[in-house]
Amino acid sequence: MLSSSYYQKKSWFFLAKILKHNLRVCRSISCNAIATDFTDKNSNIRDFNFSVHTTNFLHENVRLSEADTNMYGNLLQECVKMKRLLDGKILHSHMIESGFEPDIFVYNNLINMYARCGSILDARQVFDRMAERSVVTWNAMITGYVQSGYGVEAWKVFREMRKESNADLRETNHTITSLLKACSVMDDVEMGRQVHGVVVKSGIELNVFARSAMVDMYAKCGRVDDARQVFDKMAEQNVVLWTAMIAGYVQCGQGEEALNIFADMLKEGVNVNQFTFSSAFGACAIEGGLEQGKQVHAMLVKSDSELDVFVLSALVDMYAKCENMEDACRVFDRTDKRSEVLWTAMITGYAQNGLDQEALQLFEEMLWVGMKPNNFTFANALRACASLVALELGRQVHSHVIKSGYELNLFPASTLVDMYAKCGNIEDALEVFEAMPKRNVVSWNAMITGCAQHGLGKEALKFFEQMKQEGTDPDHITFVGVLSACSHAGLVEQGRKYFDSMGSNYGIEVRQEHYVCMVDLLARAGLLDEAEHFINSIALPSDPLIWRTLLSACRIYSNIELGIRAAKNLLHLEPYNASTYVLLSNMYASLGKWDDRAHVSSMMEKMRIGKDPGSSWIIVQNKVHTFVVGDISHPQTDEIYANMESLAGKMKEAGYVAETNSVLHDMEEENKEYSVGHHSEKLAIVFGLMSSSPGTPIRVFKNLRVCADCHKATKFISKLVEREIIVRDANRFHHFKEGLCSCGDYW
Repeated sequence: MLSSSYYQKKSWFFLAKILKHNLRVCRSISCNAIATDFTDKNSNIRDFNFSVHTTNFLHENVRLSEADTNMYGNLLQECVKMKRLLDGKILHSHMIESGFEPDIFVYNNLINMYARCGSILDARQVFDRMAERSVVTWNAMITGYVQSGYGVEAWKVFREMRKESNADLRETNHTITSLLKACSVMDDVEMGRQVHGVVVKSGIELNVFARSAMVDMYAKCGRVDDARQVFDKMAEQNVVLWTAMIAGYVQCGQGEEALNIFADMLKEGVNVNQFTFSSAFGACAIEGGLEQGKQVHAMLVKSDSELDVFVLSALVDMYAKCENMEDACRVFDRTDKRSEVLWTAMITGYAQNGLDQEALQLFEEMLWVGMKPNNFTFANALRACASLVALELGRQVHSHVIKSGYELNLFPASTLVDMYAKCGNIEDALEVFEAMPKRNVVSWNAMITGCAQHGLGKEALKFFEQMKQEGTDPDHITFVGVLSACSHAGLVEQGRKYFDSMGSNYGIEVRQEHYVCMVDLLARAGLLDEAEHFINSIALPSDPLIWRTLLSACRIYSNIELGIRAAKNLLHLEPYNASTYVLLSNMYASLGKWDDRAHVSSMMEKMRIGKDPGSSWIIVQNKVHTFVVGDISHPQTDEIYANMESLAGKMKEAGYVAETNSVLHDMEEENKEYSVGHHSEKLAIVFGLMSSSPGTPIRVFKNLRVCADCHKATKFISKLVEREIIVRDANRFHHFKEGLCSCGDYW
């Protein structure tokens, strides 16, 4: 007899040859023993082409009837471990061709193989052809449906099982656990209650896994109080059940309750495991409880437990959400167990804390060390690119997404749409969106909001209607995008209609951000009195952003009386916010009320309130170049100003006349023209023209609303240089092309 160590060194192909040419030897030493011994050596088998050797074994004169059927059960199990659907089909095909009738053991393994390898329809066909089924068969089919995400079908199979007259077909703990998982997947608490009722009526004594699944089901369905009732009624509460309850509270966002359960668990003397620590860290992250998190961390260290990657990731996530990136870095740097999960947790932490540059640097390091990002890693790297408005970096990340095969995954694909839109490239956002084979509410929201940001109001509303037609229900974020789209496009009546439909048609509670959108919609359209009346009718507490929106519109429409009322409300809510004083000062300046403007400036000085200067920036070759009005700090200042003067001359020849009302200081007209001529966005645009190839778009970003003169000037420039110029100001994107702007001069 050949030794097992011999097989360890040989390939699957060699085993196939032995089985082919030495059938008598196989029978004498048991084919099952050989297959079991060989398939146990997973680390060796997976280095070989399993499909070719399975075909050699089965199709070169080997009669299945001559082999031990247990051996095929083991081979099917190996197909499951290695996720080899093709090899499983080869095995099944030969059973049929050879006329062999599998016993119930092989049938059950076939169902399990098809289900676990992603072919649930084939699993069902095998199931339907079986003349006799055991409880294992039914459980395999139910579990297969659950794992494939077909909860309703799993429930139907369970009901069929209960109708069978065979008294031996009684639901088991495994059945109940699978059904409860199906309820969690479908977020169907009513079906979960029915499963719970079956347990009560049948008197099944649930094991700890089934009890934990019931607690988990109620929690994931948002019924954490029901989960707690189940937990409290359990006579035996071991670590698995305690952990399920803690995790349940965390899933429902009740961090304090989760920590209370954790404390009770410690008082009861229950030994804490890795999953418990992970859930406890999650609870601390919800509460922002840095000190509590450090205490749990200390317990983890004292427990001398071997830290797995999920605990470490939860620990990093806790520190990051508590805004303590220093300790998060310390945990990350001190471990050698850096799986993709831990790298992703660290990158996510940086992105959540506004450290986008650090997030992208770590992402690059992750690639350099050969670690493969997952879809969550890509999504957070793309979010960092969006925050930095780093289009070229975003494109590089996109290329890695494609190479890794995640391009069609919902999560990174939706983030790609958002990234391209926020970086000023709505065309690529649309291209990614249209290529998505499946879309969820996040995907639609990204596209609708992107169109709204780019002033494509009618297109945003078309996507909204298409979203409903395809069966995706909108959420509160959807309506922020829809109302914003109506506001930017001046679609007042449509905006009113959509706002009124939120509660009546969709059952969505109106939030502060929706009220802000409505005030913006009315005020932007010049309906200032209606906007004020709308604000006074809101039942929710006043939001400074609502009054700030109205004040900004009062400046545009020169309504000084209403502007003063809006400013008073703002100063009452936020007496030290500089933007209120700036808006009021600018309104006085635009009306030539220089004494009133001086009074506001004096108030700011006495209260020591400073304001951020207006600035614009442009990214050239992944480097950010920032400008302020009249900036002379750039290394290429002389060249920039020379080009600007040349361009200004051509603009005047083309009919450009400066909008000096944009000047907020009392000075001579000539000086006013010089001042507006050197606004920050004009400097950035000229530098962009100097630093890029002819014909390529220029993207400029500004921290304030674009002024009337810069808006007018950029239209002239786009026509003169025959370039598309994309400017993102504090409110939206403006696409300047051939002397026109996408906003239609409505901003």
